[in-house]
Amino acid sequence: MHNFKAVFDLYDWDTLEKEIYDCSAQEVQGVLFKDKITLDDFKVLISPAAKPFIEQMAQRSHALTKKRFGNTIQMYIPMYLSNECANICTYCGFSMTNKIKRKTLSDKEILQEVAHIKSLGYNHILLVTGEANRTVGVSYLKNAIRLIREHFSNISIEVQPLDQEEYEILIKEGLYAVLVYQETYHKATYKTHHPKGKKSNFDYRLETPDRLGKAGIHKIGLGALFGLEDWRVDSFYTALHLKYLQKTYWKTKYSISFPRLRPHQGEVEPKVEMTDADLVQLICAYRLLDEDLELSMSTRESEIFRNNCINLGITSISAESKTNPGGYAVAPESLEQFEISDERNTEAIKQMIQSQGYQVIWKDWERNYSE
Repeated sequence: MHNFKAVFDLYDWDTLEKEIYDCSAQEVQGVLFKDKITLDDFKVLISPAAKPFIEQMAQRSHALTKKRFGNTIQMYIPMYLSNECANICTYCGFSMTNKIKRKTLSDKEILQEVAHIKSLGYNHILLVTGEANRTVGVSYLKNAIRLIREHFSNISIEVQPLDQEEYEILIKEGLYAVLVYQETYHKATYKTHHPKGKKSNFDYRLETPDRLGKAGIHKIGLGALFGLEDWRVDSFYTALHLKYLQKTYWKTKYSISFPRLRPHQGEVEPKVEMTDADLVQLICAYRLLDEDLELSMSTRESEIFRNNCINLGITSISAESKTNPGGYAVAPESLEQFEISDERNTEAIKQMIQSQGYQVIWKDWERNYSE
């Protein structure tokens, strides 16, 4: 297969949904005895039939994570550069239809934010923008990376999907990783929530990780936004996407994130609720599928959940996140993208992690360690 779209087209959402919901307890027991978990096994582990086995899954997930990553948790922080956006997305506070104050950070403001973030101890930063090519296109991102690259060991971005050649430009400047979430792999639902803008092109977004792999990026982050569609089916497609990418671009590292819909300007109610128990099940299922996979948890989740997820298989966690441009030091009036749930500061999260016997890592794994 020359790109994931060809793999994606081999599968049918409704068929997958039926297969997942038809799994039995006996099948779950069989999978839990296996050493190597396949994609078919993953369907079993995320099925309703696996709910009574979450404790067993959690114990195995903890053991696999400790074997691969040791007693370490990486800490990172997002820095929002702009909330300008040319898309309509029903679930996002940055959607162009929302009448909010828009802001894009200047060079001086970027460095003000950087100084504050560095004072907290971070050496791994995630740059985030709305999707507005004219305002925060490649030239703006290139300049931002140049401004901050001497301050951080690892620079990641979560911005609009770009062409392969554009990613190659940013990689040369020091870009380390790109997070690009499909939001949902259900094409009709995707269109409903993205009616206008470049993001409405489902296939272009779907093929973004392929362009990243061809560009030679060090790490790709995947995920779906839970609440738009059935989380089980979306998670299978994410796992399918992951396995295709690992086989095709085997030099690249991968991570999975678990965002659930949070309150925002212009709210849309979740179509399918994902409970805390469901999220625990999914985290463990991903770890059983791949012991080398990085699993990330943001401040979208509550204090209690984040305290407890450390032992499940999570390898990286954010803290003190501000989801508006200039939220750390510039103190703008611009709107946040969504409300965070865990509002503890960096030091509190650090102490929580250490109290559970883990060492805090302030940057990503060295390249020569993982290759």
